[in-house]
Amino acid sequence: MCQVEEDYHDHLERADVPSVSKKCVKCKEATAAVVIRAGDTYCRGCFREYFIHKFRAMLGKNRVIFPGEKVLLAVSGGPSSCSMLSQVQEGLSQNAHKKLRFLPGIVYIDEGGAVGQSPENRQKSVAELQAVLKATGFPVHIVPLEQVLELPSSVLMTALSSSERAAGAYKAAVGHFLHSNSSSSLAPQDQEETTLPDVQESHTQLLQQLIGSAKTLTAREDLLNTLRQHLLVHTARTEGYSKLMLGDSCTRLAVKLLTSISLGRGAHLAQDTGFSDSRYGDIILVRPMRDYSAKEIAYYNHMFKVPSVFIPSLDSKTTDKASIQRLTESFVTKLQADFPSTVSTIYRTSEKLQTVCKSSSTAEHCDRCLLCMCVLDTAVEDASAFKATLLSEQLSQNKPTGATHTETSGQNPAPVEPEPTASTGQCCSPGREEDCGKAASGGGCCSSAKLPETTDLTSLLCYSCRLTFKDMSSVDCLPQYILSEAQRRQRRSQMREEISEFLLDDGDESD
Repeated sequence: MCQVEEDYHDHLERADVPSVSKKCVKCKEATAAVVIRAGDTYCRGCFREYFIHKFRAMLGKNRVIFPGEKVLLAVSGGPSSCSMLSQVQEGLSQNAHKKLRFLPGIVYIDEGGAVGQSPENRQKSVAELQAVLKATGFPVHIVPLEQVLELPSSVLMTALSSSERAAGAYKAAVGHFLHSNSSSSLAPQDQEETTLPDVQESHTQLLQQLIGSAKTLTAREDLLNTLRQHLLVHTARTEGYSKLMLGDSCTRLAVKLLTSISLGRGAHLAQDTGFSDSRYGDIILVRPMRDYSAKEIAYYNHMFKVPSVFIPSLDSKTTDKASIQRLTESFVTKLQADFPSTVSTIYRTSEKLQTVCKSSSTAEHCDRCLLCMCVLDTAVEDASAFKATLLSEQLSQNKPTGATHTETSGQNPAPVEPEPTASTGQCCSPGREEDCGKAASGGGCCSSAKLPETTDLTSLLCYSCRLTFKDMSSVDCLPQYILSEAQRRQRRSQMREEISEFLLDDGDESD
């Protein structure tokens, strides 16, 4: 039995705290300089080799980037993307052990207009980041976020990839690359000085109006992320890149996974957090930093002087409960401080996720979300919870039947003829007298270009993007390329319904 006189305080308070005086777990000789996890202590040289090896092993294991391909690095100025840029620069150096064989380029999306920065502060941030990017010698593309207002509708279409790669195509491509001795083309080239393009104040106001149309910070961040991704894919296509490399770390992906579940993106987790994302077809999104935690990246950047630039974002200086993204990030980081395996457990779970929806390469344009370009997850059974939610919304929006007779005071209301629409004068095709017959009945011409109604636009979105769209005050604030693509899909769906009785099903073709 325990005695009152006995003192157990010293034994209970004692804890095994890793000390920097321990030896490195790899070389067993040098004194440890960094402690990544409990028991994982590395010296300066071994930590550098460990960090570099993990990056190249991730690219070599997946074999998505082929030799000679043009890869666009999306750099935001943060620690993770700048560390990714440093790893690519290190892998292309002459003394690299396993040299990288692709052609890199850099793109930076200036989001100062959406955040509300002044033109002077935007130029200052671009100049500070440009000094970091210019030292690499890679081609640099500085794109303001205002250009998203002028994108073509082709951004929301999945372009076919050049060719499908066979299982042994990677080794054959490596052999052909080495045989052609094209390694000299990977040397950095002298680039002209790139500055922030001139941005019209009216475009900045339209962008701020678009972001401000979202009522909550959660919807604003989700909308901004979608617009940024559209602009990145468009830049990669116009500049001739086939891969887009993102700097999402393991910690960031863990937060993104829980956030996506909270926002109803459970069906798209495999694409949002996986190593590669092929939702756009010809442009494949790659995340080579997904094995690194934020702690490892911070240690590496500090020890080896990797520069980074702090650029304010929408959630800068906000509270933990300002948005779902901030709340999830605060929850994960605080839990990680007490339980060091939190991030790795969430990350390993994301590796096992697979989508049950139609494959991204086989899905048609009409089966994809209008904003995030993922396969629609709204095609479910009638007895599902999603259908029940839609039914509840429709019933709550319907007016009582007696509300229309309140002004008649018991009199029999006369039937109201539908007013002719503005398109009755010009129907189907200009300069022709004949029409389709729909304008006279008040239904509008079949070729009239109208802005899509809220319900019609909602039907083109996945469940998560519908939640974001509901938080927007006006549809007119959306960029024109989104509205044009919505009109095209609605006309195509209407045409398909009209000729549905003449179409053959898959079963009829087999017969």
